[in-house]
Amino acid sequence: MIGFGVKTSQARDYGVYANLKKVWVEAERLGYNSGWLFDHFFELPQIGPADEPCLEVWTTLTSLAAETERLRLGVTVICAGYRNPALLAKMASTLDVISRGRLDFGIGAGWAESEYKAYDYPFDIPSVRIAKLRETVIIAKKMWTEEKPTYKGRYYAINNAINNPKPQQKPHPPVWIGGEGEQLTLKVVAELADGCNFSSLTPEEYQHKLTILQAHCAKAHRNPNEIRKSWQGRVIIANDEAQVEEKLHRFQDTRLGAERTASKNIVGTPKECVRRIQQYVDLGVTQFMLIFPEAPGDLGALHLFAQEVMPHFDGQ
Repeated sequence: MIGFGVKTSQARDYGVYANLKKVWVEAERLGYNSGWLFDHFFELPQIGPADEPCLEVWTTLTSLAAETERLRLGVTVICAGYRNPALLAKMASTLDVISRGRLDFGIGAGWAESEYKAYDYPFDIPSVRIAKLRETVIIAKKMWTEEKPTYKGRYYAINNAINNPKPQQKPHPPVWIGGEGEQLTLKVVAELADGCNFSSLTPEEYQHKLTILQAHCAKAHRNPNEIRKSWQGRVIIANDEAQVEEKLHRFQDTRLGAERTASKNIVGTPKECVRRIQQYVDLGVTQFMLIFPEAPGDLGALHLFAQEVMPHFDGQ
């Protein structure tokens, strides 16, 4: 089954809770299956101005759970280095219970060095951050499924860590691991993930990552088809080519140019967006986490995509 979710980055106007709530409630009404936030403490230069509002993700997600009934709730991605693994597992269990089993547990190793330093978290080399990610997922799964779990890793440990209530979803909420590192991150995906998330890749790049993942799965004696695949990126959609070009110019990534924006995202009329999405579906993608760059007061693209694109994938 193909799922379409809305990813709101909290940048600029999305740092205002009322705007986030408006988008998520409307997305649920339109038939989107999930809503996703990011895990940052302040806006970063790569994402938005540093002095813009930025809401803490777990607090915000819990509130949005109360504002919605059906929408699945996720983060792309929780930074493994920002919270103690046992506490993170407890928080996830609680949110899954509160939301009646709607949590998607998306997690990654973290990358924003300036944020780590500002909040006085140690910013380790990539191999250590990924090793900590792995131990965090192991601890979370044990706390979600065992009565008195104990674990001692190189970086983290738990000792009879009682965690009640358990998550409502059994055996636990789906674990989505985000990241594209071919030697280390995808190895952890092959070992531990229920799903993998790749961001703004062309179909050719996505296929390459899947080839690497399949090799890691073979070494881990894991069927790669057991791992769900997702694609995250921007959608620039309009009714005709002239409107598409105007939006593409307005929303283009100013650091990398319009060509990259068009090639690595879903851009075009509804018909062109259907064709583009089908390329990823043919690769095995079943979940799309979509960023609509319009201001939160402009929900036209959200509506157009739901009305003209999503029905083409009903039943797939």
